[in-house]
Parts: sequence; C-alpha cells; structure tokens
Amino acid sequence: MNALAPAKILKQHLIDPEICIRCNTCEETCPVDAISHDSNNYVVDASICNHCMACVPPCPTGAIDNWIKVLADKAYPLEDQFAWEALPAEQADIDAGTNEETIEDTSAAADESASSQDGFGLDGVPSTGAGSRIAPKSAAHPYVNLYTHKNPVTATVVGNYRVTGDATDSDIRHIVLDFASTSFPILEGQSIGILPPGADSSGRPYHARQYSIASPRDGERPRYNNLSITVKRVTNDYDGNPAQGICSNYLCDLKKNDTVQVIGPFGNTFLMPNHADANIIMICTGTGSAPMRAMTERCRRLSKEMAFTGRLMLFFGARTQRELPYFGPLMSLPQNFIDINLALSREHGRPKRYVQDLIKERADDVFSLLESDNTCIYVCGLKGMEEGVLEALEHAARQGGKSWPEVHARLKTQGRLHVETY
Repeated sequence: MNALAPAKILKQHLIDPEICIRCNTCEETCPVDAISHDSNNYVVDASICNHCMACVPPCPTGAIDNWIKVLADKAYPLEDQFAWEALPAEQADIDAGTNEETIEDTSAAADESASSQDGFGLDGVPSTGAGSRIAPKSAAHPYVNLYTHKNPVTATVVGNYRVTGDATDSDIRHIVLDFASTSFPILEGQSIGILPPGADSSGRPYHARQYSIASPRDGERPRYNNLSITVKRVTNDYDGNPAQGICSNYLCDLKKNDTVQVIGPFGNTFLMPNHADANIIMICTGTGSAPMRAMTERCRRLSKEMAFTGRLMLFFGARTQRELPYFGPLMSLPQNFIDINLALSREHGRPKRYVQDLIKERADDVFSLLESDNTCIYVCGLKGMEEGVLEALEHAARQGGKSWPEVHARLKTQGRLHVETY
C-alpha cells in the first residue's frame, strides 16, 4: 500500500488590512517587488516573496508582520487579498490527515523576524536603507496599535490654529486633540492615524491617514490628556494639478468641539533619546517639523528642571519665512538652548538655500556632534530632501577625516540616525 506524500506547507506572508494604514513603506522597501496595492489593500505575492524580511522593521503599525500556514498549492492569490477586510484563519485542512508536514525552506526566515528588527539582517550585516531600524538605546518604551480601525478612539478638537502666514498659499494648521478620560500614551516621534468620514468611489470607508505627533509625551498642555498634529491643506497633487486632499481638508476645516476618530499610536524606532546629556540634530522641511517640535518642547520642559543638558541643532527648510510653520515661537527660544539654521528657497531678494546647504556650511559643528555617541540625528520631510541631506552629512564626515560609509553604518546600528520622508 502506498504512503501518502508529505503535504508541503508554506508560511505565507500577509498584510493585515485591519491594521495597515496604507503608508506605502512596505512596497517602497521590498527589494523584489513582491508587494503591491490597489485602492483597497496592500498585498504580498507568494510566488515572488523570498522572506528576506526587509519590509518588516520599517512598518509603523506591525500590519506587515503576519505569517499564516497554508498548503503550498493553496496559497492565497492576490485577487483574494485585494478583497479582504480582515486576515483569514489558518486553513482547516493543514492539520487534517496523518501524512507528515514539511515546511518550505524559505519560511525559516519568518521565524527569524524578531532578530531582523534589531538593525541587522539575518546574516549579521547592517540593514539597508538610509536610517536606523532600531530606536536609540535610551529611548522610552513606546505603545503601538492600542486602537485600530475596528476600535478607534474619539478625540475632541480643542484648538485649530494656522501656523503659516495668512497671505501665503501654504495653509498649515496646528490641531490639538483631547482624549478626555481615554488613555492614549504617546512618545515624541510617534504618529497617529485619522479616519476621515465618508467613503471612496467603491463605497468603502476611507482609509486612515497618518500624521506625526507635534507635542511632547505629557501633552500639548502639560499634564493634560491631549496631543497636537501638524496638517497641511492639500489642494494640488504631486504634478501640480488641482486635487483636494480628503483628510487634510477635513482636518483643516475642523472647529472647536468637533470630534475625530483616531487610531494608533504608531512607531517604535523614530524616538528621541531619553538620557539627559543627549545631543539631537533635527533636519526637516514643512510639516516634517512636527516631530521636531515635539522633541524640542520635551527638551525645553526638561531643561527647566535641569533634566536636559544636551545640545539641540535644527536645520529647517521652507520656501519663505512666512511659510515656515511655528516660526514665531521657534525664534523666541533661547540661542543657548537650540542652534537654529533656517533654509529659505524662495525668499525674494535672497539666493536659494536648502537644508543640505546649511549642513555643509556648518560641517565642522555637525561633525563634532556626529563624533559623540550621545548624538542622534532625525530627518523628516519630503522624499526629495533625503539624498541631499545624506550627501551633506557625508561631506561633514569627510571634512572631519572620517569614512562616511563607516560613520553611516555605525549611526544606523547604534540607532542614532532616523529618516522619515514621504
């Protein structure tokens, strides 16, 4: 009598549609183009995915970190994944019968997902990418995914203020949300998701939009259960054509006492160091200033209690001074507290300057901070700034007589260089 052939089992890599906030990080990170998306879901092609784990650490929500046992010849096709509203259970016939199970060799990488999140690949080589995939060693413990699409929390708008000049086309708002008695613990550098009301052309509720938190961990107002976000009203697409951003316009038009649905918090690596003598270099443009404001305000409050003794250095870019969010409050900060460098690219009568230009001009000071193990660097803003900023940091390292590849690798493996661009 012939024995049954062993069933071949696959640990299929899947993305949880209930947690995913459609930030596109996974698709951008995947080196083999196994991840794609439509207007509904982000999905993984089992025939392409090699379980390299590159997409796992950058995901802000953990939606990417799902592995479900399936019979290899019954892997979920893309058509099924695009239609999901929730992850399926493991297939019932996995454990049926008495034939021996065998696991495909490629699935072994899935069991190593935790080890790949410490900033190294499975072979011990530093992870690829511009920034670190681990938090600074002294960072406080973050809470993530406390609230999801299934159980969002309601927050009340207690303030909505324009933080760019009224005469400019750039309408950037500082919006304060109060959570009343609902616990919503956050850290500087984390983000939240906002669920805009309404539905898309297919009748599906809009997906959440992600916004960085602009206030410190103890609240926009100290010891109040609130937080703030920085939102730019979107009126044009990336090609300059008229397009009304669904969530940005919804948020910018909110009035005091309106309520919003919030999920999160998200993020467990883009976190500020938590030791008193930390140095922080912040490089940002536009609404990328949100996490920098949170970190700066946290340090300002700590310095009043002599609990922060490090150095802050800020490189902040905008087209004009009037389009620079938080310009007034920023310029009122003491010079011995924060070293401010403003790059204005469209100021009338002045040459164009970008943040990378200022970094190069201050190369000696930047390098002296880079050399200290107490220094962490944060970059946040439009994707287009990333290459120039890295080149400027390389310039500072070379001018200091150091190899940038070696400095860059050390910064990443020590959790000291963090990049969030969009």
